[in-house]
Parts: sequence; structure tokens; C-alpha cells
Amino acid sequence: MSGAPSGTVTLLFTDVEGSTRLWDAERDAMAEALRRHDEIMREAIEQAGGYVFKTVGDAFCAAFSAARPGLDAALTAQQGLAAQSWPTSRPIVVRMGLHAGVCEERDGDYFGPAVNRTARLLAVAAGGQVLVSGAAAELLSDELPEGVGLRELGTQQLKDLSRPERVYQVEAEFLAAPAPARGAAVRGSANGIREGRPDGA
Repeated sequence: MSGAPSGTVTLLFTDVEGSTRLWDAERDAMAEALRRHDEIMREAIEQAGGYVFKTVGDAFCAAFSAARPGLDAALTAQQGLAAQSWPTSRPIVVRMGLHAGVCEERDGDYFGPAVNRTARLLAVAAGGQVLVSGAAAELLSDELPEGVGLRELGTQQLKDLSRPERVYQVEAEFLAAPAPARGAAVRGSANGIREGRPDGA
């Protein structure tokens, strides 16, 4: 992508689960694994037309002009990560959060409530999960890829945010099995599934 999208954007935040312990116990192997992780993440994001606006350690923050490319990047990255033979004693597993909202873009970085909500959504994801906010799920409802669904996990009160968030988990054959999101009480139905169809209907 040539530049940072502005206005209403879709944010994808990612983070390696348990990376601190791996760095402590397997420094050389983790350095090699992280290089490969970074290649997979950056390639998936850029291939989908996304803009990486920040990396902190093993965390990626990317922006997209629409929700579907953000989901495509997450799915491509998770598929690539799952296919790897990692040098570490356990596989590298990455949690992801996808949210859409209006952001203030300044000097290639993003600010505002949408950024905070994406970070809090990521914080309740488990390794291998892709969690989607209610706003992003609504944008994706008519354009899910074939074989991909959204399972409603219910409403969560995310840390430090006044408005609860309806949380969905992306379901696909190569993703982690359905599980409650971490770190907060979930209220409401956890069995609503929307699925993509071959004709896009």
C-alpha cells in the first residue's frame, strides 16, 4: 500500500503468545523464529493491501481501508504460521484482534478510541485465535470467504472501556478451535455462527 488509510479504517493487532518465556529459555531459537514470524506477518499484511504502522517486539499493528482485506491478512498469516516447522520447543502461536472505527492518522501512526478498543480486544484473545469486534463483524457479514465463519462469543466488558463489546471468533479449518475469550466475563449467546458461501450470499 502506498500510504496510510484515513477516516474509518480496519485495524489488525497481533501478538505472539508466551514470547517472554520463549526468549528467556530459548534465545537463539526464538531469534530465528521471530525473523520468520515477522516475514510471514509483513507479507500477509502487505499482500492484502495493509499498512504496518507500528511494531513493538513481536507485536504488529496494521491498518486497512476495509474489513475484508484485514480479515484476509489475518487468515493468510495464521495459515502461514501454522504451516511452519519452528526451531523453538513449541510452535509460535499468535493472537489477533480486528476492529473497525474512525481513527486520527498523524505522521503514519493512529490514535483514538478505535486504537484502544483494538488493543483491548487483542488482550482477551488466546494464541491462534482471531477475535473480531461487533463493528468489524457487521462489515464482514456479507463478504466472508468461503469456509470461514464468525462465532459469536457474547458481550465482554473490555478493560478500561465504558462500552461493552460484542466479540466474535473467526472460524476456519486451520484456526484454533472455538474457545471463550480470555480475561473477562462473557454475557449472551455463544452459538451464533455466520458463514461465507461460495456465491458470497
